[in-house]
Amino acid sequence: MKQIDRLRSFGLFETRVPRYTSYPTAPVFSPDVGAAEQATALAALNPADPVSAYIHIPFCERLCRFCACRTQGTKTLSPVESYIGTLEQELALLARTLPDGLRMGRMHWAGGTPTILPPHLIHRLARAVRAIIPPTADHEFSVEIDPTMVDPDMIVALAEEGMNRASIGIQDFNPKVQEAIGRIQPFDITKACVDDLRAAGIHSLNADLVYGLPHQDLTRLDDTITKVLELAPDRLAIFGYAHVPRVSKRQQLIDGDALPKEVERYELARLAAQRFIDAGFHTIGSDHFARPGDTLARAARSGLLRRNFQGCTDDTCPTLLGLGASSISRLLSGYVQNAPATGACVQRIESGTLAGSRGHVMTEDDLPRARVIEMLMCDFRVNRPALRQMFGDTSNIVDPMIAQVATRFRDYVELSENYLDISHEGRPLTRIIASWFDAYVPDGVKYSQAS
Repeated sequence: MKQIDRLRSFGLFETRVPRYTSYPTAPVFSPDVGAAEQATALAALNPADPVSAYIHIPFCERLCRFCACRTQGTKTLSPVESYIGTLEQELALLARTLPDGLRMGRMHWAGGTPTILPPHLIHRLARAVRAIIPPTADHEFSVEIDPTMVDPDMIVALAEEGMNRASIGIQDFNPKVQEAIGRIQPFDITKACVDDLRAAGIHSLNADLVYGLPHQDLTRLDDTITKVLELAPDRLAIFGYAHVPRVSKRQQLIDGDALPKEVERYELARLAAQRFIDAGFHTIGSDHFARPGDTLARAARSGLLRRNFQGCTDDTCPTLLGLGASSISRLLSGYVQNAPATGACVQRIESGTLAGSRGHVMTEDDLPRARVIEMLMCDFRVNRPALRQMFGDTSNIVDPMIAQVATRFRDYVELSENYLDISHEGRPLTRIIASWFDAYVPDGVKYSQAS
């Protein structure tokens, strides 16, 4: 208990902080930054630098209770097909804005449920994107897949359009947990989906899990992990469930009394990490794991690991173009988010304007803070020479913060002339430590538990 008590004294179990998939985080974005800034930044892109594209599909046939993403339910294909038409209109607007010769290094489809698209819409959307932003020779095309909402024909269509990495949403395989979160997904259906993916030539596989779910305990999670390892993924991600029923109304259907308590959450995360490590995975940043030969593990070893809205990534494209409702573009000047509500996003695009409705223009002060937070989340280390090389004297603004962290967390960090390192025992505190470099604390925002 001594270790748990020490971590508790540093706020692990009561502190709520961002996951830091961006800095500043989305609650900081302002409506003063929108489509005009979006257009200016897009027009200024260097066509020599490939970009990433993120496509948001907000529709689901079922709305999982644990999910806080921007999604909406549908039982018919009509709104989905109409939305694909809107994405084609958005791409046409981009075509008038982007510089000639721009190419796409990465594309990721998420939601929602991208596999709600039947084969003809898969082909239509993929070809529409490529017509505006042709892919590079080594591009990666990944798709989030719900095994209960995909069939072999969909998988073949995705493979024909160049999908070479699949991300399987699992969360937990225990029936009682699945019933509580409204996501019934038997192991045999998931295994059949993985077999279909590999039969179609898709051998790169991510699996996503969640700890801290209702009725989840060590025995149930251990059994889930055993089943996940049978699927032989290349990468794994495990995120702590954020219970925010005030923000996500569907979470009101989850019994808060059934959620694991603070220390139980911590033990669930520790169990998962140890099982993955024992199975030969390398720890990647604060919430990912990868096989040693995977490109994510190689990026971590070479110092090229980055963090974006999907978590830790080996994507080094400097620009991320977000398409569709609620998607966020990461631009050299900052961030712009499309109108979050699908109807509002569609209305903007149909009126002939880009869909950006809020965002943030990075200041000189923001840039080194953002890189420090990314370093901590990816590498558990602040590399001061690298900061000086990137930002010159501006990097000095983080020195007082580094000193404060070294004093406050002295049991868990080591400060040398060139580095601030978080010890292995201190890694559960990474998000809390990163928050010491965050200059923005929005009023009324309730982030997820640090544990």
